Amino acid sequence: MTRRMRAVVTEKPGGPSVLAIGEVPTPAPGPGQILVRVRAAALNHADIYQREGEFPPSPGESEILGVEIAGDVVALGPGAQTAIGTPVFGLVGGGAYADYCVIDERMSFEVPPGYSYAEAASLPEVYFTADTTMFRLGGLSSGQAVLVHGGASGLGTACIQMAKSAGARVVCTVGSNAKAARALALGADRVVNYREQDFVEEVRAFTGGEGVDLIEDIVGADYFTRNLSALKDGGRLLQVGVMSGTMCALDLDTIVLRRLQLIGSVMRPLGIEDKRRIAQRFRERWLPLLAARSLVPVIDSLFDVADVVQAHERLQRSDHFGKIILDLHRANDLAAAALHLEATNVHYTRTAS
Repeated sequence: MTRRMRAVVTEKPGGPSVLAIGEVPTPAPGPGQILVRVRAAALNHADIYQREGEFPPSPGESEILGVEIAGDVVALGPGAQTAIGTPVFGLVGGGAYADYCVIDERMSFEVPPGYSYAEAASLPEVYFTADTTMFRLGGLSSGQAVLVHGGASGLGTACIQMAKSAGARVVCTVGSNAKAARALALGADRVVNYREQDFVEEVRAFTGGEGVDLIEDIVGADYFTRNLSALKDGGRLLQVGVMSGTMCALDLDTIVLRRLQLIGSVMRPLGIEDKRRIAQRFRERWLPLLAARSLVPVIDSLFDVADVVQAHERLQRSDHFGKIILDLHRANDLAAAALHLEATNVHYTRTAS
């Protein structure tokens, strides 16, 4: 008999109301994979686009929404070595909004001591993205200045902390004075309320008229021309989101004469070896700082998985500061290696090779 599990399902593309709780077959781990009993899953804007039918998962990945998980290892595929009961977190290609999810073992990390499952689930997507864009592609270094759009987003809160830890100066945009206060407390040097202030003018004032070295942008078309104006000569625009659309005018003279660089990045279509390299950089550079709480996860809110519609509505309204988390099973528990897993309707062991 096929084992089944609870999961968030959709019958058709659409708004948050298309999300529902249903039952689907429980996945089995393949070679080099582990099966995780999910405790917490984090929301991302990619989940919205997938729900709306605009951003399907890569071939072979689960159709279930969600790419960030934290939970306990309950089964191993052939070749996997992680101990049963280990609390882990990591990035998956899909399937996070469910009781069980498979993950490539090399894309998983043991949850740091003292972390809750919810905190751990908030980390991989945003830290992977920020490291890849700001540092590997953007070359951000000590003394440089960066403008982070969406400073209250999960990605924005990670970018602020990571840039400051590298010795950079940080300007960010947010949508309210309350969010501005929280971004300053997180380490931003200047915060711009985009509803009341012109971020180009604020950037110029902050940099003495020069502009910033780097811009991390999730907004897209509406900000494109102003982003170029906010860059210093030779600056880099990292386009990591297109929330306001994709079509905009481009004056090539601006790019050529000011030696600007336009760099796009998206993680989902990358092959597994590329993703493993990103995971390894995170493991080496950022995980130790997170484990020491030199960098901290920023949680906006925790929703029971049964309230996934309300969670998506909050994300779509941009009401949040930090990550929104789905609670699949006691997500606020502190993670600890489980010597004896809770009884379930199925006994999981190592999958036969």
